[in-house]
Amino acid sequence: MYRQVGFFWIPMFFFSILCALLIDHFRPMRTNNLFLALLRATGAHVRSWCDTGTSHHGCLGWIVANAMLAIPVLMVYWICQLIHPLLGLLWSILILYLCMGFRNYNHYFSAIQMALLNGEQMQARNLLGEWCDCDASAMDTADITRMAIEKALISVQKDVFGIIFWFVLPFGPAGAILYRFSSYLQKSWNEPDDSDSFGLFAKKIFYWIDWVPVRLTALSFAIVGNFEDAIYAWRNFAGRWKNRNIGILLASAGGAMGVKLGTPFERAIRGTFVDLNSFVTMGYESESFPGEEPKIRYLQSALGLIWRALLLWLLLLFFFSIAFNFA
Repeated sequence: MYRQVGFFWIPMFFFSILCALLIDHFRPMRTNNLFLALLRATGAHVRSWCDTGTSHHGCLGWIVANAMLAIPVLMVYWICQLIHPLLGLLWSILILYLCMGFRNYNHYFSAIQMALLNGEQMQARNLLGEWCDCDASAMDTADITRMAIEKALISVQKDVFGIIFWFVLPFGPAGAILYRFSSYLQKSWNEPDDSDSFGLFAKKIFYWIDWVPVRLTALSFAIVGNFEDAIYAWRNFAGRWKNRNIGILLASAGGAMGVKLGTPFERAIRGTFVDLNSFVTMGYESESFPGEEPKIRYLQSALGLIWRALLLWLLLLFFFSIAFNFA
């Protein structure tokens, strides 16, 4: 079976990702599409069946929810591969197109960038508040820029880089579904108004699911940006975010671009509350984060960093495909 597929098997990953990205570029998915509706419906129904407010039932619910989507996708993929590799390729492209959203951040990000360039701070605040679901009414240009960059970086990690990593693993499109749905569950089952522990497992397991992809993305940012500052920020500042995965991603990206990301609250040690009056005296700012304060021009720098990192991933997959088939 493996030799029958020959040249088509490993390059299929590269061509699937490339085709999905091209389709998404020219015809991006709408925000409210049937696939997202399926994720919401599945997550809501599983929660209604399993939610007793306890974490071990949250574990059961997470397994059931992911199995309901990942197993059928994997079975269809295997059947397509048995019939003809081309069908497997088409199925992979479809699943990747549904899961990935390279341009999901583009609408708000570009609109915020244009509003700031035109001096329309109020419009930029409104757009940022709608995008991040937060109160941005008191933010200045630096804060708006910083939050827009951070939101874009986190969105691209969850909508592109993490999905690519899990897709190239042996489970193929089922891995992409697993990552995409796990990302959704860790957020939807841990809404701010949830007081029970049902969603704790979804949050913890996604941390480990995203553990390797985040570090690969951070390394990519370092390679295509300022390597020394990115690694320095990664080693010395990543642990000061409440979520270390997010800390690694943002610290390395900030160092690679030469811009300061995060706030004292976000850089709290292991999620402990840090009072602004005691933050400096407690010694957490003994070293300075490399780079400048956020400026409007860094919005374009963030876009360039994301595109260069994505190109690096695609080139590595392409060369790996060639090396595999000539081995």
